[in-house]
Amino acid sequence: MSTYFVLVNWTDKGIQQVKDSPKRFDAAKRALAEMGGEIKSVHLTMGEYDLIIICEASDDAVMARFVIQLGMLGFVRTHTLKAFPEGAYREIIASLR
Repeated sequence: MSTYFVLVNWTDKGIQQVKDSPKRFDAAKRALAEMGGEIKSVHLTMGEYDLIIICEASDDAVMARFVIQLGMLGFVRTHTLKAFPEGAYREIIASLR
């Protein structure tokens, strides 16, 4: 499983209906689980992004499908970062010529 950091901003529609955000988040957790992934944690943040969601998915296509489906609902915009764990980081750096 790969790890992804999803940086989230509420749209105008999303912030207007922010009180329903926890219900939408629960639906998002179920949706990713149905795709074979998992939301590991969510963090309300201050600054450039409103939320950061840490997820795992079997591949990039699953994560792409998930964030596109989130965006289609119109409540959030996302930026997704694929994260490499320390072992992969070390392997990648060691392979440089």
